[in-house]
Amino acid sequence: MNGEKEHPVYGTSPGRGPGDAGPGAAPSRAAPAGGPASVPRNAAAARETVTRLLASRIHGPAGEGLAEVVVSDALLVTSELVTNAFRHGGGLTGFTAELTGEGLLLAVADASTDAPVASPHPPRTAHVGGYGWPLVCRLAERVSITFHPGGKRIVALIALA
Repeated sequence: MNGEKEHPVYGTSPGRGPGDAGPGAAPSRAAPAGGPASVPRNAAAARETVTRLLASRIHGPAGEGLAEVVVSDALLVTSELVTNAFRHGGGLTGFTAELTGEGLLLAVADASTDAPVASPHPPRTAHVGGYGWPLVCRLAERVSITFHPGGKRIVALIALA
């Protein structure tokens, strides 16, 4: 396994990578505009990729779509993971988004081997930051972290139903 170790987060089951979507229909993938080898230049570009993916696959001929809160949750998780990769992870090194039978599967890789942490804040204190990782863990159905010599990869599954 090339020194890789996968760790489920907060008691969730391990996430699967984009190439391992499991049984059912083939996944739909979205890559940033530059092609599969490129990564989004910022969180807004990643959100746009996810928005296009959701719009292309969810809105059928009858016009049915996802609830706004589901789309908002998916975009929030996307933003937090990508922003944290830039801010705390030494830069974004990989990004994929795909639809599977279970929901939206996001994979975000960065250059840091440090695990994300939730920053505990004492009650009644003013503070900035520290909310992103707990939000990701709360909004995602499953989250896992795979560590490798050059960094880590976080996979999050967001249920769309």
